[in-house]
Amino acid sequence: MVVKTQTNVYETHYHFVFVTKYRKEIFTTDEKRQHMISIMKEISKNHDFEIEQIEVVEDHVHLMVTFKPKYSITEIVKKLKGSSARKWFLDYPETKKELWGGHLWTNSYYAGTLGNVSKNHVKKYIENQLTEYNDGRPRRDSSYD
Repeated sequence: MVVKTQTNVYETHYHFVFVTKYRKEIFTTDEKRQHMISIMKEISKNHDFEIEQIEVVEDHVHLMVTFKPKYSITEIVKKLKGSSARKWFLDYPETKKELWGGHLWTNSYYAGTLGNVSKNHVKKYIENQLTEYNDGRPRRDSSYD
């Protein structure tokens, strides 16, 4: 979905994967998986971004997320991982004993961008700005080439 604001137009989608510390199987029941989903969705509502898709499996979480360009990937990941761990340990304090050091998530994460157009399509679009997409009218001095 394309989002238009007063100052920009954007369509950004990211795939995140968070893995539990030591790949410990924490989300072992439907109730626990649903609880983590509700925690993540609540965080997104409180922090101005949207979780478009989420799946929780025993030892990791997959999310498809969209957020305003003013935020960085790191900011969103910190909000999701930090807040979800704090809330999880409040609701399931026994989990902390299963994880040496008391951390729910590993320090690392996966982040990938998702798009509606391919890299090659964008490359061709940029290359052909002066011929195909601008009626042959240069937008800049062609001496910069």
